Amino acid sequence: MLEDGKLLSIYFTAGYPATNDTVKIIQDLEANGVDMIEIGLPFSDPLADGPTIQESSTAALKKGMTTKLIFEQLKDIRKSVSIPLIMMGYFNPVLQYGVEAFCKKCHEIGIDGLILPDLPLAVYEDEYKAIFDTYGLKFIFLITPQTGDERIQQIDAASDAFIYMVSSASVTGSKSGFGDEQTNYFERIASMNLKNPQVVGFGIKDSETFKAATKNSKGAIIGSAFIKHLTENGVGAISKFIKEIR
Repeated sequence: MLEDGKLLSIYFTAGYPATNDTVKIIQDLEANGVDMIEIGLPFSDPLADGPTIQESSTAALKKGMTTKLIFEQLKDIRKSVSIPLIMMGYFNPVLQYGVEAFCKKCHEIGIDGLILPDLPLAVYEDEYKAIFDTYGLKFIFLITPQTGDERIQQIDAASDAFIYMVSSASVTGSKSGFGDEQTNYFERIASMNLKNPQVVGFGIKDSETFKAATKNSKGAIIGSAFIKHLTENGVGAISKFIKEIR
C-alpha cells in the first residue's frame, strides 16, 4: 500500500507481451508493492479500449491466448500471490465459456471479482447475481462523468467491493492529465458519501496523474501506460515503472 493509504491497481492483458508472461507479471507486480491487479481477458472487439490495450489484446489472441489458457496459467497463482486479483474484460468471452463455468473456475483459482463493463446492472441483477454470489465473486460496476446521481446510488446499493470511476467518457489511454471537468467530477462523487470506495481508472500514467486521481478517491488503476511500458521495456522492467508512480 502507498504511504498515504492510496491503493495502486495495475491492469494488464493476459498473454502479453508473450503468451507465458501472465504469471510472472502478476508475481512481479505484487513483489513491487502493487495493491490489486486487474487481469485483462483479450477480446477481438474491445470497444472501450484505446489503441494500446486493443493492440495488446490483438497480439495476445494472435499468439493463441484463450480464456481456457488463462485459467490454466492461473491455476496455481494463489500459491505465490496473495493480493486481490480481478478479471476484467467483455461479457462475450464469459458467455461463450459459460457464465457459471467461468465463475466456478474463477472461484477455484482464487479470483476475487469481475469487471465486465458491457454487462448492464439490471441484467446482472436479474440473471447473473445469484451465480456470482454462489462462487463468492464481487462484481464491480463502472461510472463515468455522465452517470447521473440516481444511477450512481443504484450502483452503490448493488455493490459490495469498490466502484470503478472512469475519469472521462473517452477510451482508455487517450488523456494526458486531468482538467476542471474531471476534478469537479471527482469532487462531486466524493461529496455523495457512497458506501463503497471509489477507484479511478482511465488517463492515469505517472505519479502526477496518480496523485490527482486519488486526491478524492481510495485509489487508481493504471492500464495503458503500464502496457506501453511492457511493450517498450519488457517484463524485466516492471519495478522501474512502479517506482516512478510512487
